[in-house]
Amino acid sequence: HVQLVESGGGSVQVGGSLRLSCVAPADIYSNQCLVWFRQSPGKEREGVASIYTGGGGPYYADSVKGRLTISQDDAKNTLYLQMNSLKAEDTAVYYCVTRPWDENNYWGQGTQVTVS
Repeated sequence: HVQLVESGGGSVQVGGSLRLSCVAPADIYSNQCLVWFRQSPGKEREGVASIYTGGGGPYYADSVKGRLTISQDDAKNTLYLQMNSLKAEDTAVYYCVTRPWDENNYWGQGTQVTVS
């Protein structure tokens, strides 16, 4: 049973910062496309940032450019999302996902980010 485990969510004020983490099993993490998605009530799921752990990217949605930064720590098989200058519209459940185009991809359980 493959698990991606996200953490780091919470409640912050507008303008605040959070850092999300996603830990993946080593065999899943290696040479992988990893994407941070977010989902909020009444809105479509949105891919906000992605990276290839074997080299490539990062890529960002226009809505988060300049505020969110995706990074990786290969020694820890961990993906990060540094979130600065947070806005109310960033409120969502954030998910770490492998290869979104693949029907056999993997998702984490999600971590809630609330900005008010």
